[in-house]
Amino acid sequence: MHTINLSNPDRAQVLTEALPYIKRYNGKVIVVKYGGNAMIDDELKQQVMEDIVLLWLIGIKVVLVHGGGPEINDMMAKLGKEPKWVDGLRVTDKETVDIVQMVLAGKVNKTLVNMVEAKGGKAMGISGMDGMLIQAKMKDERLGYVGEITNVNIRPVEDLLSNGYIPVISTIGCDKDGNAYNINGDTAAAHIAGALGAERLIMMTDIEGVLRDKDDPNTLITGLTVEQAQNLYKDGTIKGGMIPKIGCCIEAIYKGVKNVVIMDGRVPHSILMELLTDEGAGTMIRGEKDDNNKKHR
Repeated sequence: MHTINLSNPDRAQVLTEALPYIKRYNGKVIVVKYGGNAMIDDELKQQVMEDIVLLWLIGIKVVLVHGGGPEINDMMAKLGKEPKWVDGLRVTDKETVDIVQMVLAGKVNKTLVNMVEAKGGKAMGISGMDGMLIQAKMKDERLGYVGEITNVNIRPVEDLLSNGYIPVISTIGCDKDGNAYNINGDTAAAHIAGALGAERLIMMTDIEGVLRDKDDPNTLITGLTVEQAQNLYKDGTIKGGMIPKIGCCIEAIYKGVKNVVIMDGRVPHSILMELLTDEGAGTMIRGEKDDNNKKHR
């Protein structure tokens, strides 16, 4: 990966420019939804963990919500189980939900916790089943144990934050009868960020953000209100896999998140670029009025 060599004065300038943002976000809650390509590439994964620990060290309360679809697919392949999909959602029978729970709440979650700790952070891994954090019901019988969130008990996350931990949350839900459910990571992140009244929800994806022309990265839309996002959905600019993602962003804002950013998790240190620079990264979606937006938004 290309490394930029900065002189010491340049480094000092970068830090000075970051100062207003460090001041602005100190003590605030930032939720990061993490998955996709940024989770597969080991070097990117290390950089994401570095970003999260750096934010934590400057006094930002970071919550990491993660998926792990590729890891689930790998484990299913090892066990000789073929993934099935309906309307883009994984069909999750009883055996599959056991695999999902084992991979997400086990291997993936604890690996991320270990990486954060190795970078100098203080992390605690929990699943949506711990403390009944994510309560759910069956979304559609055709999908099996795919959950629709019915309630979020945010207290366990608040307790971890108040004790100085970075909560690392795997998106498994449960009901009062003890059933486990596979929960869409974007939806879970929106609900958790809303319950926390987060300053910002960062959705890491494998595209630059919302594009006017999906084939041209130069058509990136850097800022949208909820109303503008809805209009882009109506005119067909937002389509395919971006539709549910934008829906989660809007839901997060309705639930109390100040703004949501969809950005390319494949770009090194994209979280730091978004939070600590004037330019930001990706597409920011906000309520009708937010005086704290970056200059270009």
